[in-house]
Amino acid sequence: MNKEISLPSNMREKYLAIVLLDIIGSTAYVQRYGAKKAALLFQYHDKLTRSLIYKNQGREIDRSDGFLCSFETVAHAVAFGLDYQSELPKKTNLQCRIGIHWGTIIEVKQHDYYVTANAKKFELEGINKNIAARIMSICLPKQVLLSKQAMEEYKKYPARRIKKGTFYACVGLYKFKGVKNPYEIYAIGSETESLQPPPASEKVRRLGGPKYIKKKARNRTIVEWVVYIYKWLALITIIGWVYFLFSILMNPNQRWILGLPKRISFLDQLSNYF
Repeated sequence: MNKEISLPSNMREKYLAIVLLDIIGSTAYVQRYGAKKAALLFQYHDKLTRSLIYKNQGREIDRSDGFLCSFETVAHAVAFGLDYQSELPKKTNLQCRIGIHWGTIIEVKQHDYYVTANAKKFELEGINKNIAARIMSICLPKQVLLSKQAMEEYKKYPARRIKKGTFYACVGLYKFKGVKNPYEIYAIGSETESLQPPPASEKVRRLGGPKYIKKKARNRTIVEWVVYIYKWLALITIIGWVYFLFSILMNPNQRWILGLPKRISFLDQLSNYF
């Protein structure tokens, strides 16, 4: 029988939406452009990111090549992720991956004397932080991924928090290194490309799921409908012309339309089979 462990007054266990954000290729950028240029860009990026965190009622926990944040609700966490992926890549020319997980976490409030010595005021401890990190690690560029737990919690909130034209899809079942049970992962975004299943990685194994996510008909925009209809009309036109030409070639009395002689031996032999 496991004895229940009491936490000190500066620690508490609670449910949080844990968000990890990672800038893709940040090390390569520093090596290519140097520390000064990289510092200016990353500080600009961080300023914009913090504005979105505060806008969506989040809290910054840590920062390195990206951010570790927490939100009281998954709805706020998703709103932050979607805002980030729709705004920051255009402004900074940086691509990022974002992973979101919902679960219990130990929230640690550091003592004031540590904070005055530049320690972080809050820290998060627990396996759910590691799971959020694993989810983030398999993200494709400009993608927001959620665990099944986060998606189920997300569905409880009113649709008014979600931007129009936002869709989600299950991208597969994944097994994380060091974690006992596999996790069902979802992608959320406004473009079909952002909903595609990410491949396995060194620390994450893909157990199954769809190979490609198609956009549903009801979610197509007017422009996409025009392109879709145009493609089908083009295909039907091509098939019609092929049939028209084939019927002429198979009929000796109509070959003159194509400037061909009435008798063509191999076509005459072939016409016996049609």
